[in-house]
Amino acid sequence: MTRILRYWMPVCAYAGLIFYLSSQSHPEEDLPSFVLSFSDKALHLVEYAVLGGLCYRALRWGTNGSWANAAFPLAVLFASLYGISDEIHQSFVPFRESSWLDWLADVIGSAIGAGGLARISSFVSDGGEGARFFQDKMDKR
Repeated sequence: MTRILRYWMPVCAYAGLIFYLSSQSHPEEDLPSFVLSFSDKALHLVEYAVLGGLCYRALRWGTNGSWANAAFPLAVLFASLYGISDEIHQSFVPFRESSWLDWLADVIGSAIGAGGLARISSFVSDGGEGARFFQDKMDKR
């Protein structure tokens, strides 16, 4: 049970945050002003890179067997499906619109997030310099 909470609770909490922001007719009112200087597609990409990374983390270390072995494609799939549901949800929110280009940014972002975390974790686990650095940090705890 603690494994489920440790790995899947951040995914659910972050998905809830995305849902909350998507429910706002004017989400720019809830965001820091510097965020508004970025394009909508860049924000989608970053938002879903985090979700993709969280999904990869949960699937890779919060599951067993074939789920863990297929963590990257499953993370991209789950985050992308959530992106579709988010775009559908936004189509019902006043002053918001749904866009397949936003969903495309979601898919690309989820692949970058899941792939980035997969690459970092392979770098750390292969026993190289990165693994020694992180192990030293963990040993000092």
